[in-house]
Amino acid sequence: MRYEMMLPHQIRRAIEENWPVVLPLGVLEYHGEHMAVGMDTLAVIKVLERLEDELNLVILPPFYYGAASYAVEPPEGNGSIQVGQQALAPFAGELFRSLLRVGFRNIHFFIHHQSENFAVGMPTDLSFKFAARQVIFAFIEEQRGEGWWGNPAMRDYYAQQAAGDDPFNWIKGHPLMTPEIVAQYPFDHAGIGETSLMLALCPEAVELNRLDGTRWYTESAREASAELGWKGVKLIEAHLRSVLGR
Repeated sequence: MRYEMMLPHQIRRAIEENWPVVLPLGVLEYHGEHMAVGMDTLAVIKVLERLEDELNLVILPPFYYGAASYAVEPPEGNGSIQVGQQALAPFAGELFRSLLRVGFRNIHFFIHHQSENFAVGMPTDLSFKFAARQVIFAFIEEQRGEGWWGNPAMRDYYAQQAAGDDPFNWIKGHPLMTPEIVAQYPFDHAGIGETSLMLALCPEAVELNRLDGTRWYTESAREASAELGWKGVKLIEAHLRSVLGR
């Protein structure tokens, strides 16, 4: 369900049944002359839309305003929007704190931008990961008081953690494409992999006749196809099903 369309009784049901609450996270970034600047975020949104009727989940309004950087092309006339970490982390913190206050305890964000080495992290996902940890610490302390971890009631903390009942799992971040997926599907920037994904998921975001072959990172896009894109979509869908536990 789309969060903005939910009525309070539906929100209360989602809380009671611990539905996954999902934030599509991304950027607005130049993806060659042939593809829409919202590709990274659109890929997340469109896969979630395909799972929406299949799974009990809450889809939050997408956040496009991550740290795109100007490493690919300067923004003038090309469209990249750069919002730095100094702004992202406070926003993410306020968002996560609000979601916890509502009552959600199964919050996820998915990102495709600069996620090839997700374990190390890049500016956008690191901002949201850092904010999640800070907010959870503060929220637990407010709810349970200082010394909550040392309280005798927490004697079984590590056993609970092993069983998955861990407050620090209330908010999790994930790459749209895991290393296992990347081993089976091309990971690139505006090349055959991303262009094929858009041809499958959002063909209106692609105009292959505008492909500029002078940019090295778009050269392979001339071989893109919806058929290849659907292969990637199926792999991503299986990953999301596994993560969301439904």
